[in-house]
Amino acid sequence: MPVDPLTVLLDDAEGAGTLPPDLAALYGGDLRLPAHVVYANFVSSLDGVVSLTAPRGAGPTLRGRCDADRFVMGLLRFLADAILTGAGTLRAEGRHLWTAGYVDRERADRYRSLGRGEPRLVVVTAGGELDPAERALQSGALVLTTDSGAASLRGRLPAACAVRSLGPGPLRAAEIVAAVRAEGHRRVLAEAGPRLVAALAAERALDELFLTLSPVLAGRLAGDGRMGLVEGATFLPDDGRWARLRSARASGSHLFLRYALRDPSPHPRQEAEGGSGGRSG
Repeated sequence: MPVDPLTVLLDDAEGAGTLPPDLAALYGGDLRLPAHVVYANFVSSLDGVVSLTAPRGAGPTLRGRCDADRFVMGLLRFLADAILTGAGTLRAEGRHLWTAGYVDRERADRYRSLGRGEPRLVVVTAGGELDPAERALQSGALVLTTDSGAASLRGRLPAACAVRSLGPGPLRAAEIVAAVRAEGHRRVLAEAGPRLVAALAAERALDELFLTLSPVLAGRLAGDGRMGLVEGATFLPDDGRWARLRSARASGSHLFLRYALRDPSPHPRQEAEGGSGGRSG
């Protein structure tokens, strides 16, 4: 389906352009990224659900019929040198390919014509729980794991894959990013689950967040496996990860938000110590 240009509500991006004019026109302006950056991309329901256990991936379910979300995903992949994901996400997405043209098929030929090459897939797995038959692994991937995970994977993955052990474990976000950087990848897009993103945020290794806010209420039940953007880490009340809104765009009732996490504006201060509970003021 054709994508209408996004409506720009706010954009403070600076620096050299990164998109050709036709793609920039659809995005509503250029999408400028730093030369070295770790950025994540999520689609979220209005009530904060980003991960489902449905047969389809969370993305298609939560975005609904918003083709603009697939377009933005394609742009973010097109600009990435590497895409970082976890073994759980790889399993959940089934036969998915982490390329711009796969998610934004209407512009697949355009991406290929630009000759930038596909981003390298980087998979994080502590225990080596990977299926060698996974479609995304067949053309090669960098697998970051522990000593025991590397032993489990030895000789099992396609020949095009490279396995790097980061030691006995546990895997730390800073070590993961350093290993990706050591391979020469400067722009790293995290399309991982909420636990890996939580680890990146906890160690302040995440520079930016692109968040599509979908106009849907997903709901949750205890134990249903649905998760928010960050799982397995807590920051507030003393060490919140405050962000600065850099860009806001819209397509219909979907919002496309971009936040800086490394250089946020001064965060709000609590007006009362020891308070908890509902919103006030």
